[in-house]
Amino acid sequence: MSVAVLISGRGSNLHALLDAGLPITTVISNEAEAKGLETAAARGVATRVVEHRRFSGREAFDAALAGEIDRVAPRLIVLAGFMRVLTPGFVARYKGKLLNI
Repeated sequence: MSVAVLISGRGSNLHALLDAGLPITTVISNEAEAKGLETAAARGVATRVVEHRRFSGREAFDAALAGEIDRVAPRLIVLAGFMRVLTPGFVARYKGKLLNI
């Protein structure tokens, strides 16, 4: 199983997930300065950034985020302190794969 984790900040939930042995393959943040990216990189997990401020609206941001997620094709997407409201279309696209903690 491959897991993608979406974060926005420190990554305290991410740290707990890594310690629990969850097979995290990618961490994606909407904030380039998110400390959780450092945690992921230190553990050998690939990181990506999709900065929401670079997009004109939620739909455009969600489309870019979906593109990054689709590249790694995870079986599970964990929102671990991800501080963005996702559009209904995004949620529908990943129905059955999203877990918000």
